[in-house]
Amino acid sequence: MRKYFNLFDFKQKVDYKTEILSGLTVALALVPEAIAFALIPGFSPLTGLYAAFVLALITSILGGRPGMISGATGAVAVIFVGLILELKRNFPGIEPETILHYVFATVIVAGILQILAGILRLGKFIRLVPHPVMFGFVNGLAIIIFMAQFPNFYQKGTNELLSGSPFFIMLGLTLLTMLIIWGLPKLTKAVPSSLVAIIIVSAIVLGFGIDTLTVADTMREGESIKGGFPPLSLPQIPVTLETLKIIFPYAAIVAGVGLIESLLTLNIIDEITDTRGSGNKECVAQGTANILSGFLSGMGGCAMIGQSLINTSSGARARLSGITAAIMLLVFIMFGSSLIERLPMAALVGLMFMVAIGTFEWASFKTFGKMPKSDVVVMVLVTLITAVTHNLAVAVLLGVVISALAYSWENAKRIRARKSVDDKGIKHYEIYGPLFFGSTTLFGEKFDVQNDPDEIIIDFKESRIADMSGIEALNKITGRYAKVGKKVHLRHLSKDCVRLLKDADDIIDVNVMEDPTYKVVVDKVRKKKEEEGKNPFNLWGL
Repeated sequence: MRKYFNLFDFKQKVDYKTEILSGLTVALALVPEAIAFALIPGFSPLTGLYAAFVLALITSILGGRPGMISGATGAVAVIFVGLILELKRNFPGIEPETILHYVFATVIVAGILQILAGILRLGKFIRLVPHPVMFGFVNGLAIIIFMAQFPNFYQKGTNELLSGSPFFIMLGLTLLTMLIIWGLPKLTKAVPSSLVAIIIVSAIVLGFGIDTLTVADTMREGESIKGGFPPLSLPQIPVTLETLKIIFPYAAIVAGVGLIESLLTLNIIDEITDTRGSGNKECVAQGTANILSGFLSGMGGCAMIGQSLINTSSGARARLSGITAAIMLLVFIMFGSSLIERLPMAALVGLMFMVAIGTFEWASFKTFGKMPKSDVVVMVLVTLITAVTHNLAVAVLLGVVISALAYSWENAKRIRARKSVDDKGIKHYEIYGPLFFGSTTLFGEKFDVQNDPDEIIIDFKESRIADMSGIEALNKITGRYAKVGKKVHLRHLSKDCVRLLKDADDIIDVNVMEDPTYKVVVDKVRKKKEEEGKNPFNLWGL
């Protein structure tokens, strides 16, 4: 059991005070975030808060990374904007309540897809994300977190910046919060500095009756975070193929974005804590949490890098902090809504500013001029796409694709051929570098078919054929030699190359030369093919 419930592993040293206080801090930070993300697609604050409660609780218990926090996120919320527009196009006059049922169904289907990803052990593919993409992802998120706080400096419902006393009060309280968070750890680490900052600034505002923006002011008129335990919500929608056609594409996007953000956050927390989490277990936990969120009136979500960093920077390392955050969030909803709604946004804005500053990889600036240009371009591009579009999936996937193409281009330039003629007049081509789709053109240019002797050997001892494009390139060059009546021997083909050549098994034979595993095209097979009237070097057997 201890593999899943590290909280109850008594061999693990758990600082219960740190875990509980850190969880309380995270719960306070979750409130405005969940409300803001719920408002993006036009949901009520409770829809976001219920999602935050369910996801934080379930992933803290079942997740692959103790200390990581999940909840309602902006990346997922933006997807529902598209779903709502799709529903309004297909069903003019659709009721808001019915839209919510479609959203809940979408979240449930997304959760099923995430569980399947975990069962199929797809979490390991996050290792394919290059480090420059990770840098870009983190920096982009830091910019998003930072920029998301600026609306709090505008007058409610307008695009006009606060002016005069309200602006300076907001700015002063924000800076005071940041100063406490920065300075308190230098004096003591007995309690999380973030929690102390929120308490002190809130006490100043409430004690002196300072008129400034509060959590209640961020909600629409007549809305509140007061509620009960998340109500059961069975999606009341037609169970038909047409319904699935509408929600499945959005469910797949929710599942993909959620897993990408969660697994990248898991990797970041792994590096911070110098431990290793389980990506596949996290996939299953995220899926389970989203399914329950859909059935409990939540909008779904994924891991939250900001809250996760608040948690780990406060010293939390076990599952207790996430469980505490979830339970305290529910307590706020059920019993403490009036108090939470009076919290000054300046305290929470200051906290998130510090999270953004701590999240940004400032060391990435040192890579300019030291890393390959392609890596720098990828890092900057992923940062900009993440920050501008808030589409984490597209940013990361594009970064991976560009990195892969850059890598392929560099490897394509590495293919070389050392040429020599032995005392028997046979010309040897010793190939160096991988033969794959990117290097086939350069490979073909290495050979002088017209001027070569009647017999040549292509030696792959220092090379390997990596894909079907490489096989086709080999097929073409042997065909060119066959047309002018010259013999070609293929030497040192690797075992994986032989597997790729399964369509040409009848022209591959074992010839014991320097090593019993060497594979070559032997003369007797070539003659047999000639007798059959076929091209002896056509690797496709045509």
